[in-house]
Amino acid sequence: MTDPGPAWQPAVRPGPRPVVAVVGGGIAGLSAARRLLLGRPDLDVVVLDAADRVGGKLRLAEVGGVEVDVGAESLLFRRPEAVDLAREVGLGDDLEHPATYAARVWSRGARRPLPRSVMGVPGDQASLEESGLLSAEGLRRALAEPDLPETDVERLIAAGEDVGVGELVAARFGDEVVDRLLEPLLGGVYAGEARRLSLRACTPQVLALTDQGTSLTAAAASVLAAPASQVPVFAGLRGGVGRLPAALAADLQRRGATVRTGVTVREVTRTPSGFRLTTGPAPAPEHLDVDAVVLATPATPSSRLLAHLLPSAAGALGGIAYASSAVVTFALEAGSDGADVPLEGSGFLVPPVEGRLVKAATFSRRKWSWVHEAGATADRPVALIRVSVGRVGEEHHLQVDDEQLVRRCLVDLTAALGAPLPAVVDARVTRWGGGLPQYAPGHLDLVASVRDQVAGVAGLAVCGAAYDGVGVPACIASGTRAAEALLADAAQWAT
Repeated sequence: MTDPGPAWQPAVRPGPRPVVAVVGGGIAGLSAARRLLLGRPDLDVVVLDAADRVGGKLRLAEVGGVEVDVGAESLLFRRPEAVDLAREVGLGDDLEHPATYAARVWSRGARRPLPRSVMGVPGDQASLEESGLLSAEGLRRALAEPDLPETDVERLIAAGEDVGVGELVAARFGDEVVDRLLEPLLGGVYAGEARRLSLRACTPQVLALTDQGTSLTAAAASVLAAPASQVPVFAGLRGGVGRLPAALAADLQRRGATVRTGVTVREVTRTPSGFRLTTGPAPAPEHLDVDAVVLATPATPSSRLLAHLLPSAAGALGGIAYASSAVVTFALEAGSDGADVPLEGSGFLVPPVEGRLVKAATFSRRKWSWVHEAGATADRPVALIRVSVGRVGEEHHLQVDDEQLVRRCLVDLTAALGAPLPAVVDARVTRWGGGLPQYAPGHLDLVASVRDQVAGVAGLAVCGAAYDGVGVPACIASGTRAAEALLADAAQWAT
């Protein structure tokens, strides 16, 4: 599917047509490349990725004889970018919605129902009380929210300041709502600390609640009372979301793009006619001369590559912190229908205050019909469960070998389910070192500044999870935006 051959030879251009290099073959970079070719079929587009495969954090692996996602496993269906792209590259018939959304929170000794909320802002006091999620004092504090006057945090927001979403929720509802409801919800997305995650960048839905009056409870209740959308929230792909990058790479190659893996770009410099990319080992560097460049790499490598071109933008990107995480996927012995595995709902979340290694578990065989079917028909029937570990600042928990990580996850999983698990047929650890950017307060201003500086260099664009969102649709949109910026400026570089 991709060409893992050697990098381009020194100072050789691929051909006489304008050449664009896309550095990074994750979903953002692949999407940028496709949009470039849709807009300008006359371009030579070259995608370069340091890994041995394209796709970034979308990946498939075999566990217990079943190939499943070991990276992102779902797409936000209510945003069009990912599902539209899946359809455009021939995967539309394989879109599938979760069989259940009934996640719980493992807290205070039990798996408890998630109270109804808007991104962790309680909008239904009865469901909050019935969940048993909070202590008596924590519940009393949360239920008093409608009667609180405006807080200092809200005055900062009204003045245009960005704050941590956890700061706002703590000011209105108390620390327990942050620690036991907001943290597990945001932890599954960002692996970050709610009090240090930007309100504006991470939870615009919560920011919007502050415009509806002082009480966030009343504002959230109003949102929850609106007629439910008939559009499902999420979708997956039969066979795994990890199929999308390969299908996209094949589509690019059909359009004439070159997709190369195993190529690390170490430096990007300006030339009189465009840019020079330096690849290969330092003692024997190789070069590729191009007219334009899209940097679709994480913030840290992008910072290094921009160091000579735009030192200020490079410094800003270098300041974005990242969290490391891992996915541990278990194949448990099961009957043909998986009925002997005691699973309810789609899984559970774990608040950091519980002190557990596992931060979330997904009962894949219950959540996705295709996973259940594949597990039930495997040579040895299995039920698939995946758990996520790793939060920002907890990298030390990941500094053990795979065998130890599997054992520790099994301890938490057994405790959460309250019953011995069936035999483990197989387990796989997939590590995502520095995989999740942390959007600190002020992130949107940082991104705007970086983009303004990049726009001042003809033929240069940036995209990826570091900018506008970590989900698959947001990354696709980021790649598309970068490509459109280059196309709009093509008169200055496409000679």
